[in-house]
Amino acid sequence: MYMKQKITIRPEEHKDYKHIVSLILRSLQEGTDYSDGTDIIALVEEIRDSKYYIPELSFVAELDGQVVGHFLFSRFPISPTKEGGYHDTDAGIVMLAPVSVHADFLRQGIGTAMLTLGIEKVREAGYKGITVEGNYNFYNKVGFRTSSEFGIYPTSGFPLKEPRCMMCQPTYEGSLDGVHGYIVYDMYFNA
Repeated sequence: MYMKQKITIRPEEHKDYKHIVSLILRSLQEGTDYSDGTDIIALVEEIRDSKYYIPELSFVAELDGQVVGHFLFSRFPISPTKEGGYHDTDAGIVMLAPVSVHADFLRQGIGTAMLTLGIEKVREAGYKGITVEGNYNFYNKVGFRTSSEFGIYPTSGFPLKEPRCMMCQPTYEGSLDGVHGYIVYDMYFNA
């Protein structure tokens, strides 16, 4: 198991892009049954080109100088309706997506270590909360809880097999009080 002290987390740089593409492809092709990674690469590029991109919160994780992980947080407006279409309101929420760990380092604690450090960076940046959609067995380990507990409801997506797959995490006690609505991905074609 790798410890977060050995992992270096830093903002991604343009020179990292080719490594990130390779990492995402292998990670998803070998670590999941729902994507070959091409859609995730398209989503990363779409986020980078959008007004929701936060360059200082898009990270690579390195271990001994090798890029072993990539994850990013982007601004994510909560929609007041299930139908979406209202994305001008900034509630101080960020979305964690995507998260990829190099296929050679899967299930060795890299994901937990990098997200623990990344969540701290989001907290330091002053955001109120983080949303993520994925495997609740993994994300619960780093402090995420079902989003409906906070009045934030899922609408669609994969792997949203059940409501527990849509999760949130407040960055400090009470930070999500008064924030409510729906997770709608209509601002992204590749989500």
